[in-house]
Amino acid sequence: MSDKKKQKNNKTGKENVVDILEETTVSENAEGTNMEVVETKEAQMEGAQQADGTLDGANAKGAEQENTQTKASAMESVELVTTTKSKDLPEKKKKEKKEKKKKEKKPLDRAAKKKRRRIILCSILGVVIVFFAVSKVFGSNGPQTFVMTTGAFTGEIEQTISTSGTVTTELTKSYFSDVDVKIGDVAVAAGDAVKAGDILISYDAEDLATKTTLAQLKIQSNQGNYNDSVQSNGQKWGDLNEANVNISVLDQQIADTEAYITNLENKIEQKKSDLAYEGALLQISLLDWQDHPDSDEYMNLQKLVQLNSYEQQNNEEVKGWEDELAVYNKMLSDYKEYRSEMKSQKSSAEAGRMTSGARQELEAENQTKGIEASNSLESLQAAANGVAAEFDGVVTEINAVEGGTVATGSQLLKLESTQDVMVRVTVTKYDLDKIAVGQNAIVTIGSQEYEGKVTKINKMAEQNNSGASVVGTEIKITNPDSEVILGVEAKVIISTAQEKDAVLIPVTAVNVDMEGEFVYVVEENILVKKRITTGISSDTMVQVTEGLSDGEQVVTDVTANLMEGMVVAAMPQ
Repeated sequence: MSDKKKQKNNKTGKENVVDILEETTVSENAEGTNMEVVETKEAQMEGAQQADGTLDGANAKGAEQENTQTKASAMESVELVTTTKSKDLPEKKKKEKKEKKKKEKKPLDRAAKKKRRRIILCSILGVVIVFFAVSKVFGSNGPQTFVMTTGAFTGEIEQTISTSGTVTTELTKSYFSDVDVKIGDVAVAAGDAVKAGDILISYDAEDLATKTTLAQLKIQSNQGNYNDSVQSNGQKWGDLNEANVNISVLDQQIADTEAYITNLENKIEQKKSDLAYEGALLQISLLDWQDHPDSDEYMNLQKLVQLNSYEQQNNEEVKGWEDELAVYNKMLSDYKEYRSEMKSQKSSAEAGRMTSGARQELEAENQTKGIEASNSLESLQAAANGVAAEFDGVVTEINAVEGGTVATGSQLLKLESTQDVMVRVTVTKYDLDKIAVGQNAIVTIGSQEYEGKVTKINKMAEQNNSGASVVGTEIKITNPDSEVILGVEAKVIISTAQEKDAVLIPVTAVNVDMEGEFVYVVEENILVKKRITTGISSDTMVQVTEGLSDGEQVVTDVTANLMEGMVVAAMPQ
């Protein structure tokens, strides 16, 4: 915008009044005389005073300061009109004015003068009323700009993430042949939908019966050979096992008994030592009192010395421990003798038994043959029922051919579940802090809508086709049906958060600067900048947790020229 336009837009209400008065006065002066100008000036002064009074009556709540400003504005307007008249009249009109002064002209009659005064007065009054109204609405400086606003309100908000991904299965089953039998019938082809329990492949019945009989005979043969080897060596193994077990137990019992005996011996020795020490102390005390043989103290000490001497020879506690010691010494002797016998038995069993290497070889060979034969028989018996689908799904690969013989371990087909299905999506770093396992989602596949739940968020980022880092996420479809098609694209809306009774404003109303988030609020036509704290947001609305109340008018079309404190005109949406 040019400077002239800015000046024009920034004119005050007072200057607008002056412009209107100048136009009115000039048109009057085109036909008037000097006396008419004077009369016009008087009429304008009178009109301004009447307008001032009229405004006081019309707006009883107006401020005295505003009335004073209005009167001054009108007075200034009259003075400006008079000055403008003398400056702006063209040269031609000035000459005509001089000529008219020279001529004698009949002055206007009083009725015409009143009529002219009335017209001028009404014009001035109208302009002043408009000016006063504008001042009341926009302030003394007039409107600066119009802004679109909306009121903050309390409501419910849901924060979501919209994305898309590929429908895939959580469960894939590859079926391999457990038997080396000819294929009888293949009931499905790649792309067929099947139900749990459906027979997909059948084996040739005759070939299956022959292989089953051979497996049973092999099991019997293996078991007979093993039993013969075990029976000839069983007794020796029994003796050896018995000896090993008993020797281990006896070693522990001997160790425990020896420890207990040592403890008893220590207690006996300590008790005897204590009694001897007590006797020595008594003897010393008796020597100290020997100069007083008739005293009670000396006589008592003699009794105690005698009692101590008896205790050293006949203490009951010591005798009990000595008896117990004799018992445990006998037990220890028996344990050692029995252990010696078990060691002899062990040596004999080891000499007569099969060597350790031979025994391990026999056991391993028997177990291997037994496992192989048993598994083969079980597989053949299970194969009689054919290969059945374990769950509802779609056959994505088929390798078996009718009439062909498949080797054990060969892949027959691949089945992907349509019961356990999910959508693989990716989220950016901006949404990573919003998403969490367990959140609900809406999955749209074609025209069908399903319920979903976030079940997995990868712990490692990957790069998409644009080279941006994204994180893989799995959305499980919780209510799948037969209409779900694997491999197609699905739209996903993840509900990341919900709030009730939240203060809400449009997303466009939120601004950010170096200090954080803020909004512009219109309060009595003044633009006020308020700092806010936001919560969750949707595509159009955002929650305000601090800094704003329900009903406050926030500016929604924020532009660069808006500044706090400026006068604005709110235009509610």
